[in-house]
Amino acid sequence: MSEHRRKPPQPQGGGRAAARRGAQQPPSGRRAAPQRGATGSAAGPAGDQRPYGGRAEARRAAQRTGGGRRRAAVGHDGGGRGRAAAREPQQKRLIDYPRSDRYGPRRWVPSWKQVIGSCIGFFGLIVLAAGVALAWVDVPNLNDAAKTQKNVYYWSNDKRMAVAGGGDLNRQIVPIAKIPKSMQSAVISAENATFYEDSGVDPVGIARAVVNMAMGGSTQSGSTITQQYVKNAMLSQDQTVKRKLSELFISIKVGATKDKNEILEGYLNTAYYGRGAYGIQAAAQAYYDKDCEDLNASESAFLSAVLNGPNLYDPVGGEGPTATAALNTDRAQKRWEWTLNREVEVGRMSATERDKWVKQRFPMPEKPKPATDRAGQKGYLINLADNFVVANSKITKAQLDKGGYEIHTTFDQKKVGQLEAAVKKVTKENLDPKQRKVDNHVQFGGASVEPHTGKIVAIYGGKDATEHFTNNADYTGVQVGSTFKPFVLAAAMTDGKRDPKGERQQGPDERKLVSPASIYDGDNKLTLKDYDGSVWLDEHNREWHQKNDGNEDRGPIDLRKAMQFSVNTPYIQLGMDVGTDKVKEAAIRSGLNEDQLASITPSFSLGTSAPSAIRLAGAYSTFAASGKQVDPYSVEYVENKNGEAFRYKAKQKPGITENVANNVTDVLKNVVEKGTGTSARLPGRPVAGKTGTTDGNKSAWFAGYTRQLSTAIGMFRVNDQAKSQKFLEMYGVGGEKSIHGASYPAEIWGDYMGKAMQGKRVMPFPKPEPIGEKIFGNGASPSPTPTPSVTPSETPSESPSESPSSTPSTSPSPTDSCSVFDPQCQTSGGTSDGADAGADGGTDSGSSGSPSPPGNGNGNPDGGGIFGGPTGTRRD
Repeated sequence: MSEHRRKPPQPQGGGRAAARRGAQQPPSGRRAAPQRGATGSAAGPAGDQRPYGGRAEARRAAQRTGGGRRRAAVGHDGGGRGRAAAREPQQKRLIDYPRSDRYGPRRWVPSWKQVIGSCIGFFGLIVLAAGVALAWVDVPNLNDAAKTQKNVYYWSNDKRMAVAGGGDLNRQIVPIAKIPKSMQSAVISAENATFYEDSGVDPVGIARAVVNMAMGGSTQSGSTITQQYVKNAMLSQDQTVKRKLSELFISIKVGATKDKNEILEGYLNTAYYGRGAYGIQAAAQAYYDKDCEDLNASESAFLSAVLNGPNLYDPVGGEGPTATAALNTDRAQKRWEWTLNREVEVGRMSATERDKWVKQRFPMPEKPKPATDRAGQKGYLINLADNFVVANSKITKAQLDKGGYEIHTTFDQKKVGQLEAAVKKVTKENLDPKQRKVDNHVQFGGASVEPHTGKIVAIYGGKDATEHFTNNADYTGVQVGSTFKPFVLAAAMTDGKRDPKGERQQGPDERKLVSPASIYDGDNKLTLKDYDGSVWLDEHNREWHQKNDGNEDRGPIDLRKAMQFSVNTPYIQLGMDVGTDKVKEAAIRSGLNEDQLASITPSFSLGTSAPSAIRLAGAYSTFAASGKQVDPYSVEYVENKNGEAFRYKAKQKPGITENVANNVTDVLKNVVEKGTGTSARLPGRPVAGKTGTTDGNKSAWFAGYTRQLSTAIGMFRVNDQAKSQKFLEMYGVGGEKSIHGASYPAEIWGDYMGKAMQGKRVMPFPKPEPIGEKIFGNGASPSPTPTPSVTPSETPSESPSESPSSTPSTSPSPTDSCSVFDPQCQTSGGTSDGADAGADGGTDSGSSGSPSPPGNGNGNPDGGGIFGGPTGTRRD
């Protein structure tokens, strides 16, 4: 303050001036500044009180005292100004809200700076939260449903046979390279034109969907291809806010970490196209019966339209009144045309190409068909192929069950149909379950194998795989009877008859190879002898008296005619002379599975074993191939999305010698031409084969071959729905007195093979070279006038062969009390339990019991099929 405005100090004293100063003292309750003399007496220099010097001095005083009071003492220049100057200063806040410079409601109105700052802060928090979420979120693994696929099975000509396995969803995953560009372009154009440029999400679409669901509205999608892939392959299908948020963050990370082509491939392989088809490959098959790589641009445009809602875009119609065939077709055509136009709009198709497809009109898809098919024979074929793959490759059952494999089989579609038709024809013409109770539960099984290669080209597993679950072409436990005799003859020509004096002299076992012209005693109930001439006794010291079919006495008979008329006594004795161990070796070398062979007993030579139809046909194919043996197989190769996963390489083994095989064929050729197998003759084409019937008339077989094809047909009765299963007698089936291999099995064989060989070159069998010596066995001796044999008739009905005795054995059968498929159920090997059992040695097959699951010849009764035994364990 300027000096001229400061008033000079007034003298201390009374009067009006003093009164005025007194009036200016602080009010009651405030302490005034002390004053030393009230009377005006002189005070020393140290005791003088300096008066305040105005407002500036008051401010400095307030600052020195720290503002302890609300107002400092004021000078004489007025109270109002002094009070304002003496106010305490306010401490500054970080955020001045409510605003300190405003009063009333205006204090709560934020400034523009505060509004902008709040928005920036809120956006920053969102970015920070999103960053943290993206840093912490992990891309989940594909869910099980997205990885599960179907297996596709192909016929030998590479046409699709069936789609099966791999869970409930019909899906086959294919790489992006096999998805045509036209399909990729159609989907991208219609659903997400910015797919290759965007980050994987559509924020506007997500926000719209989230808000709509949060407000209780209808569920919406608004998703990119990346989001749909994440939803289909990694998350659930729930339409919830939580799932949408998870989809958002995972999609962003997937879009940032995965290649776009990988995302597109995943989406097209997991999306649902309707008709039970998941993925583009299954969709192409379901709608156009072709692989997806063969789709054209027009078909691709339609399939992309179906993704918009299969129930509303499948031309055959869907569910609900708005999904009729007419309405769906109209919608599909409009969406198809819109997609083509959209492709032109976004630059993924030229207008010229669009016009071409529009001019060709809407690509109407085919009518729906089952996505998976196991009915009829296909179920048996699929199971056979699956078992073979698991048994012969590194592909496990669990991997096969997950699906995704393309399995190329050896099965010939035409031959499978022909074999099934042949069985149905015989069944329809001869069996009438409603009229004859015994015609119930009759079953057939069969298999056809290609010689030299081992390819299984056809099987008959039963009437329908969805009703009858046991594959009758594979292991069934059905004994094969006299169809086993060729292996006895092969052993005799390979290993020869043992020297009766060899072991007694403790010298080398000298053997003589046996010629088919060798003579054996063919009388009925002949006493069985050991190779050294002694009477053979069982463990109970009982003799074995073998019966012939029809209890006929044949007298001295050569092995060729004994095979022709299926005489038992010569062949059971031949097996003893050669050694049943050698017979077993010959059977294995020919291709039978050791696990399917019965325990070694004398009746082993007469067919107590139960090889499958596949194995029997395969073993006979060794004869057809002049001794070259190849194991039967059903799968050529297997592929998955990574390429070839397995390829089977058939191995040709020596088997039996060429001349032995050719001699066996020559003997079996005579069976078809003049013996029990005349029902199987093929006019103008050479055929070799053998009939077989088991004791009790519980099974009947015919196995035979040409140079190009070997087939075995079996027939038996068993109630596969019964809790306790057992083989049943076939007396009276079809109105016949009894069933034998020359009847229905040979008829089926002839009908099927006649059609299967139609158009094939007629190939004669190789001419055999002489082999072995003419042996006189089992008491037979050289005679200029041997007992004549009955000349067979050219018709099987008049032939005395293969029919069991008119008085069948009443001996108890082991299978009467145990399951057909019980590997512990064994026959007595040709004996029965009666006191005179040794006198009744079986009929055609030589076993007195009914067929039963075989042992393996080494004390292990567990039998097994070509690809798996009845217990499901791996064999072969």
